[in-house]
Amino acid sequence: MAGLEVPTWDPETALLIGAILLEAIVLYVGYGGLERLLGPRLMSLLIGGDEDAQ
Repeated sequence: MAGLEVPTWDPETALLIGAILLEAIVLYVGYGGLERLLGPRLMSLLIGGDEDAQ
C-alpha cells in the first residue's frame, strides 16, 4: 500500500537531526540570556528606559 510504509532511519540522518535540534536549543537559550542581560541597558540607551516602551 502506498504511503503506509514505515521509513527506515539512517544513523547519519538521525545524528544530523539531533545536531540541528541541539544547535536550536543552544541558540534559543543563548539569545534569551543575552536579551535578559543586555535588553534593559539597550532600552535605556535607545529610548530612556523600559517605562517608555510600548
